[in-house]
Amino acid sequence: MFKQISQNVWAFDVEWVPDSDMGRRLFQLPNEMEEAEVFQKMWEAGGASEEDPMPYLKTVLCRVVSIAAVIRNQKDDQSVSLSLTSLPHHPEIPEEQQESAMLSTFLNAIGENKPQLVGFNSQRSDLKILVQRAVAQGIQAKEFAKRPNKPWEGVDYFDSKFSPVHVDLIEILGGHGKSTPSLHEMANVCGIPGKMGVEGKEVAPLWLEGRLPEIVAYNECDALSTYLIWLRTAHFGGFFSDQAYEEEQLRVR
Repeated sequence: MFKQISQNVWAFDVEWVPDSDMGRRLFQLPNEMEEAEVFQKMWEAGGASEEDPMPYLKTVLCRVVSIAAVIRNQKDDQSVSLSLTSLPHHPEIPEEQQESAMLSTFLNAIGENKPQLVGFNSQRSDLKILVQRAVAQGIQAKEFAKRPNKPWEGVDYFDSKFSPVHVDLIEILGGHGKSTPSLHEMANVCGIPGKMGVEGKEVAPLWLEGRLPEIVAYNECDALSTYLIWLRTAHFGGFFSDQAYEEEQLRVR
């Protein structure tokens, strides 16, 4: 269970697809090969089967296509503001689809604002792919990466065991193997709508069809689900009274 709630909380989610440039280099594929064919080669190398034609690939072999976050900011006067933001802001504009721009914007915004991050399986996947891809792209995120000598001297996003600034809900709610719930399952158990019309396996096909706005909308839905599960967990832990919890839910609606 997490020990505290910061005044600034970002519940985030990341969507990614196979990186076709990486696939061409790794498997020595011709540059003119269509992206869909490259994806297929990467899935085949990743163990594709009839039952699972699009297996989960190592995050380092993928590229980030969307980042979404629900931002909760509590001011000193105890007033609370809530907002939903996503990258790219305008998914129909090609320039905003650049992975490096999204990574730099998001990681440096974290470094500047120092929020408490909240994710669902984010320690193993979402946060990990952001760091992997930022390193691969040659991006600098100095303030995000900075590690204090003492816990009270600053935030530490790389201390997964003892730092309170990154809450991975799966570490609190998960089990072992098949007993670990998915975000969709946990949301539904809590009475939260969860995924609306799109499943994770559909992200790559949507990307190949040029339907990035739908991926961003799906990403935003997952960020909202993550935030609402965090609220429920925080209420369980006594950080919100019954009345305060109801008020927090109303802010989302």
